[in-house]
Amino acid sequence: MTVQHSTRLAVDIGGTFTDVALEHAGERSSIKVLTTPQTPETGVLTGIDAILARTKLAPDAIDALIHGTTLATNAIIERKGARTALLATEGFRDAIEMAFENRFEQYDILMDKPPPLVPRTLRLSVPERIDARGNVVKPLDEEAVRQLVPLLKREKIESIAIGFLHSYAWPVHEERARDLLRAALPELWITLSSEVSPEIREYERWSTACANAYVQPVMAGYLGRLRESLQSRGFRCPVFLITSAGGLCTLETAQAYPIKLVESGPAGGAILASRLAQQCGVARVLSFDMGGTTAKICLIDDGEPQYARAFEVARQYRFLKGSGLPLRIPVVEMVEIGAGGGSIAKVDAMRRITVGPESAGAEPGPACYGRGGTEPTVTDADVVMGAVDPQRFAGGSIRLDPARSALAIEHRLGAALGFTAAQGAFGIVEVVEENMANAARVHAVERGMELAGRTLIAFGGAAPLHAARLAEKLGIDEVMIPTGAGVGSAVGFLLAPVAYESVRTRFTPLDASFDPAAVNAMRHAMREEATQFVRRGAAKGALSEAWTADMRYQGQGHDLTVSIPAVDFTADAIATLEKLFIAEYERVFGIHIPDMKVEIMSWAVRVAAPAPPLPPCPPMPARVAAQSAGSRELFDPRTGRSSPVPLYWRLDLAAGAAMVGPAIIAEDETSTLVPAGFSARINALGYIVMTRHKSAG
Repeated sequence: MTVQHSTRLAVDIGGTFTDVALEHAGERSSIKVLTTPQTPETGVLTGIDAILARTKLAPDAIDALIHGTTLATNAIIERKGARTALLATEGFRDAIEMAFENRFEQYDILMDKPPPLVPRTLRLSVPERIDARGNVVKPLDEEAVRQLVPLLKREKIESIAIGFLHSYAWPVHEERARDLLRAALPELWITLSSEVSPEIREYERWSTACANAYVQPVMAGYLGRLRESLQSRGFRCPVFLITSAGGLCTLETAQAYPIKLVESGPAGGAILASRLAQQCGVARVLSFDMGGTTAKICLIDDGEPQYARAFEVARQYRFLKGSGLPLRIPVVEMVEIGAGGGSIAKVDAMRRITVGPESAGAEPGPACYGRGGTEPTVTDADVVMGAVDPQRFAGGSIRLDPARSALAIEHRLGAALGFTAAQGAFGIVEVVEENMANAARVHAVERGMELAGRTLIAFGGAAPLHAARLAEKLGIDEVMIPTGAGVGSAVGFLLAPVAYESVRTRFTPLDASFDPAAVNAMRHAMREEATQFVRRGAAKGALSEAWTADMRYQGQGHDLTVSIPAVDFTADAIATLEKLFIAEYERVFGIHIPDMKVEIMSWAVRVAAPAPPLPPCPPMPARVAAQSAGSRELFDPRTGRSSPVPLYWRLDLAAGAAMVGPAIIAEDETSTLVPAGFSARINALGYIVMTRHKSAG
C-alpha cells in the first residue's frame, strides 16, 4: 500500500504542542493540542480524536498515518532509556568513552564530557578480530560470548549493542554473537553496529549502535502502545514514521532502527519548505521553523535541503560542536537553537537580556498559559506587545492571560533593568530574533553559502510572528508564510516520500587499482537493500535514486560528500569522479590541490518513492485592497507606545488581497506580523508573501 491516498493523517510531537494535520479529498484541516511529556501517546490520541470529530471522519476512512516524534531524542537527553550493555572487541570496550581524545572547550578546565550511555561496568568484550579488508585475524571466541549470559541476566540487561572492529567490512562475527545471545536470551533487544551504521570509525559507529540499543525498547514500547490504541479506535491504515533524513519508513523499520528518528520533527519542516520551493519555482530558500521550544534553520537550493550523515545529540554545551554524542545517521542538515515561544528570558550578571535555551515547554508553559509558569517567555513577550490574540490562541483551545505575562516580565526584567512590561517584551523579542539571525549567518558561512537573494519560508507556531524582522536582519527581501504554517512540520509529513538510505564503507583509491566491476556489484547490493525497505511502504510507482560518495585527498582526515552519477562505472569513471570532487572542494574551500590523488571512503544511495504531488503555483493575481476585520493594539518600539494596527483574518483574505505594514494577519494556529517597511499579498495558493520595501533597513 502506498501513502499517496486521498485521506492521510500526520502527527508531530513537539516540545510544547502536538500538531495534527489531516488531508482529505484535497482539503486540509489541522489542530494543535498541548504535548503530554509523561505519556506522549495521550496528546497524540487527543489531537487525533479532536480532528476526526471536527471533520466528521471515521478512523477507518484514514488511508495512512504519518508520525514524527522526539521521544528517541528525549530518552537520550534525559537518560531514560533501557538498561544497556555493549559487547566490543577485546581491548576496545573503552573506545566510546575515549571518544576523539580532544577538548571541544579548550580553555575550560572543568569541561564536562558527554557521559557514555553505557557505563564501564556494562561494557563487555570478547576475543575476536577482523581487519579493515574483512579478513579474519582472530576467530570469534564463541564460548566467551556464551559465558556472558549469566552476567547479562544478573544485571537485568534489556538491550545490548554489539560493536566489533571493522565489522562494516565483514559483519560475520557480530552476526554470530547475536545468534548466540538470542538463543540464550530471546527477550534481549540486540543492535549490530554493522547494521545500524556500516561505516568506518569505530567510535561514531559504536556510539550510534549504543544509542539505538538504548532507545529501542522505549520506542518499541511507545510505538506498540500507539498502534494498539489506534487499532482499538478502528484505525486499519498503515503507520509510517518520518526519519531524520526526511523520508518515510514503516513502523517495523522504526522499531528496528529508532535512532534514525531523532530529528524527525524538524525534518518535516525542511520537507515542507523544499516542496514549496519546488512548487513556487524559488531556487534559493532559507527555511525558518520556530515552534514552542526551538527554532530550526535550513538552507535549500534548487528544491533540495542540505543532507549530512553525522549528527550530535544531548550536547553538554548546547551550541558547541563536539560536546554531544555523535550519531552516524542520514539527517537533513540544519541549525537548531533554543529559541521558541516557550524559551525563558532572564537578565544575566552583566545586566543583559538572555533568551533560552531553557524552555517552559508544555508543563508548566509560559506564564500566560496559567498552568503554573512564572518565568517570562517569548510567547509572553508577543502577548504583551499585542501580536497574539489571547482569546484565539491555538484555535481558542488555550485562553491566554496577558496580565500574567506582564507580571512575569516586570518581575524578572523590569525590576533588574527598570523596564516597563512592554519595553521588556520588546527586549526579549529583539534578543531572540538576533539570536536566530546570528545562527543563520554562521550556518551559511560554515557551508560557503550566502543569504542575500533568498526567500525566507517561515512556519511553526511562532515563526510568522518573527519572520519579517529576521529577514530584515539577514538582508532578505521576500518572506513566504504557507497555509497551515502553524503546523508546518505535520504538513511536511504529508508531503514526504517513502525513502531509505543505504551506506557502505569501501576504501577506493581513484588510481590503477580502481575495480569498476567490484564497485558496481557493491552498488547493486546497496540499491537492492534500499529498494526492499522502500517497497515495504510503497508497493507501486517508479523509484528515484541519488548517489553520494565521501571523498578526500589522499591522507586527509576529513571527507567531503559529493554527488555522483547513478550509472554503472567503467574505467573512465576515475576522471569523472575526480572532476566532481575537485569542483566540490573548490566550492567549499576556494582552492584545489593539483596533482594530489583522490580516494573514496564511503558510498551512499538514497532511494525514494514518488512524493505526493503538489499543484503548480499560478501567477500572482491582481492586487486587491484587503478588508480588515478590526484592529489590535501593537507596541511600536519607535515611539515606545502601543497604537492600533489593522487586523485581518487569514481565511477572509482572497487571492490578491494586499496590505501595508504594520498589520497583523491572524489564524487559528498562528499570527503573521507585517511590520512597518513590509507589505503583504496573498498569492493564488493562499500563501502570504511579504515583501520588504527597498528603502527599508
